[in-house]
Amino acid sequence: MTRPSNPSTNGGAAADHFLGLVGAHIVATDALLLMKDNLADVIEAKAMMCVHGDAGVGKTLSVNATLRELAPDTVCRVQFRARPTPRDIRHTLFDALAIGGAPPRKPIEFDRVLKDVLSERFRVLVCDEAQWMSRECFEYWRHLWDDQRTDIAIVFVGGGDCYQVLRREPMLSSRVYVWQEFRRMTPEQVLSVIPAFHPVWENAEPDIIAFADTHAGHGNFRAWAKITSHTVRALDRMRRDQVDQEVMGWVFSKLSGLSG
Repeated sequence: MTRPSNPSTNGGAAADHFLGLVGAHIVATDALLLMKDNLADVIEAKAMMCVHGDAGVGKTLSVNATLRELAPDTVCRVQFRARPTPRDIRHTLFDALAIGGAPPRKPIEFDRVLKDVLSERFRVLVCDEAQWMSRECFEYWRHLWDDQRTDIAIVFVGGGDCYQVLRREPMLSSRVYVWQEFRRMTPEQVLSVIPAFHPVWENAEPDIIAFADTHAGHGNFRAWAKITSHTVRALDRMRRDQVDQEVMGWVFSKLSGLSG
């Protein structure tokens, strides 16, 4: 259900890219530059932030890359793959903070242990896939943050449901210091970003990149990581050194799942 991790020690920058795409670069998009400003403000204020948007548009990558630069030794990251409960959050934080020993049985005692650890030094708690959380779970995060002893900033990263749940509850939304939405790249942004994203596109014709985006990329970084991975393989198998329509046809056949 959950997976604790630390982006500063869990594979580094290469692990941020979908499929661990070799050769991929983190491009200084407008969204990433804004993220750096926003996270710097959140860290300084020890506040809460909500990063939201569609799947695959670069939310988690931008958060990880920025925190690796701004606060590499303070990050505690947890991720949820299904509907968690406050109990799940307690146990996941217990593991992610490497507290050791047996987790307390009673919620009051458990909270006391977590708060004691979270008061020892400043930490940035990153809750990824936050769209899975209920109002009750968001309230639990607020409970930890509101405690005068804890020394934390909290970054929620999630889809549209995350934004909607937070906005519906004044007690929660009033505590969010910064909201940042991530959107798909526009066609113009694709033409400027993708050549810098991976060497395979550096010398590609703009028409080819635009064609790939229209048919498969759709301004989505995760989709472009898949396109790029297949393109690298296509060039190798077809013994080509330049992306053209024939190469893209091979790539699209892999992505579409259709033959003929």
